[in-house]
Amino acid sequence: MPEGDTVYRAAKRLHGALAGKVLTRSDLRVPRYATADLTGRTVLDVTARGKHLLTRVEGGLTLHSHLRMDGAWKVFAAGQRWNGGPAHQIRVILGVADRTAVGYRLPVLELLRTADEHRAVGHLGPDLLGPDWDPGLARENLLGDPARPLGEALLDQRNLAGIGNVYKSELCFLLRVTPWLPIGELPAEHLGQLPVLARRLLEANRDRATRNTTGRREQNLFVYGRAPRPCLHCGTPVRAADQGDGSRERPTYWCPGCQWGPAPSPETPGSGLPRRAS
Repeated sequence: MPEGDTVYRAAKRLHGALAGKVLTRSDLRVPRYATADLTGRTVLDVTARGKHLLTRVEGGLTLHSHLRMDGAWKVFAAGQRWNGGPAHQIRVILGVADRTAVGYRLPVLELLRTADEHRAVGHLGPDLLGPDWDPGLARENLLGDPARPLGEALLDQRNLAGIGNVYKSELCFLLRVTPWLPIGELPAEHLGQLPVLARRLLEANRDRATRNTTGRREQNLFVYGRAPRPCLHCGTPVRAADQGDGSRERPTYWCPGCQWGPAPSPETPGSGLPRRAS
């Protein structure tokens, strides 16, 4: 599941393959940009901003993409067979002399003036893996709506950028509170720990292919994707339920034995159902 660490790795891989090189192929398979041609321009850099990718090219242009749930960027050597999916799922091709970057299933792809990048990412809060990281500002943003459930506040990229559904569930477990606890009721020491812990988790995983929050080799995650198996800490069956603000429901995992705070009852529709881990 693409979260801040996944996008960071994608940006690093794309930057290493394309930056400083002249584009020899440019194919944007989005109707709005079908006639746009970046061939002959040098790729300046590729950077991550939260869950967004910004590919900046010569001439003051930026290709903005977002992976959401299923998108992926693949990099192939010259002559290597592409294996990211069927051809109809390709949204963009960027080629240089020795590498080709192919974007599959990208739900967001737009070509902007670099000076207008704020239109795409200006709403984001401090980036957990970025140079603008500010834990104090992240705490202030999270407390902007004290009645909001912690899980929803963590997923709101306007508060802090980079957390997705996996880290939401894992952070709540590590803080020993449920994702439905109003953030204003989070103990002060927990609120102080939250941004620091979130950054520590993402930094620890930004260069790993397999995400790990437990520090254990045999089990990578504490609760996400584990319902109804026993909690690694107390043995209580892990539960799952949907959580959201009404616009989109997200599968959420927690341990009733380790985490205190409000939570759906087992009879609630969508509660307690095993979910596929990512």
